[in-house]
Amino acid sequence: MKMGGETTLPNHTKYTRYNGTHLDTIRRCVNHADTEHVWVVSDLCDYSNFDFTWQPVPWEADQIHCWASGNQQFGDTFLVPVAAFKRQQARLKLLEWYEHINWHSEPYIPRFEWPTVNNLEKITTLYAWIKKTPADIEYDPCLWKKRDLNVFTQSGSVLLVPRDCKTHFNEQFYDYPYILRHTGYNIEENPLDVVYLSNGEKNAEKNWLLLKNLCPRAKRIDNITGRAQAYKACAEVSDTPWFFNVFAKCVVKEDFNFNLQPDWLQGPKHWIFHSYNPVNGLEYGHMGIIMYHKQLVLDAKKWGLDFTLSARHGVIPVVGSIAEFNTDPFSTWRTAFRECVKLTQQDDIESQYRLKIWRTVAQGNYAKWSLRGANDAVKFVESGEDLQLSFEWNWLKEFFYSRHYNEYLFIR
Repeated sequence: MKMGGETTLPNHTKYTRYNGTHLDTIRRCVNHADTEHVWVVSDLCDYSNFDFTWQPVPWEADQIHCWASGNQQFGDTFLVPVAAFKRQQARLKLLEWYEHINWHSEPYIPRFEWPTVNNLEKITTLYAWIKKTPADIEYDPCLWKKRDLNVFTQSGSVLLVPRDCKTHFNEQFYDYPYILRHTGYNIEENPLDVVYLSNGEKNAEKNWLLLKNLCPRAKRIDNITGRAQAYKACAEVSDTPWFFNVFAKCVVKEDFNFNLQPDWLQGPKHWIFHSYNPVNGLEYGHMGIIMYHKQLVLDAKKWGLDFTLSARHGVIPVVGSIAEFNTDPFSTWRTAFRECVKLTQQDDIESQYRLKIWRTVAQGNYAKWSLRGANDAVKFVESGEDLQLSFEWNWLKEFFYSRHYNEYLFIR
């Protein structure tokens, strides 16, 4: 069976294309055989030390003899009795339905190592490894049936992927119907980078020291103009495919687990954690920690009002931080204003409920500035101006002072 690779075989060997399954390939070989028995072997296996002069004892002559491939009992090396197989082949839907199969575990025949590739598109062999976490695994999949996508870590960072997966793949590995998860390998996954982003926030230093105490590997990016540019700067300092982005408004909870991993089977997407808003009591992704997919951030050319939501994303409903945004009138107003501009563009019930809460509920420091920001946002949207202006820090300052300058000075 020629499936890719090279092997050591007798000089009189004939080659045939693999016919999709072991059973169909054996059928083809048997129907062209001129001998009492026929060896059906695979170029996935190393036959350097195998004895092809082996013969069965007479009372085992009508059995299919199958040799294990590595640790896989359902191997790829067969001695097939031609006449006996032809008598049974009409009723065989699966190879294991053959009446007598003699399993040989000694000597087992090693398979050649599957190649390691970076992504699904690079797979040209029957199987290939995709290892986002270094791992030395000995595993021989069963090739007698539908090819399983083998998953060796909880997150899916180590995969043995069948080429068949390419015909099913749309956006994620979950599109493939045959997924087999393995437990007990205890592979230690590489922790993701943690990048702290600040831009002059009042409590930036305090929250940075808290993060460094909780997660010493954290890196910092400071004073980047423009939100998208700041995210890209964070992505550039990350050395891992995903990274945690922690913002200066985040008071990280002590029990937040920075060893979490993304679900690799879902493919490239951003993951949003919940944050608790102490001013209005809402608890959702706004101002929360985000696990960004590095390449999605770097490759982004266009985005809407929310950079994160403009790409594939998912939500992990774990509260990772408390949103400390009500530190002064302008910061409180600006946060409420920008979030509520975004919420006005969502017509789902949850977003409309959140907008209502932002506009009507506030407590604690600078509570009224949160309400002002929320209601100013609704009026701004109704005015028909360019909503993308809400991304610009200088424009936000001018807009705020033009409406609240006298009251702001009085408070100060």
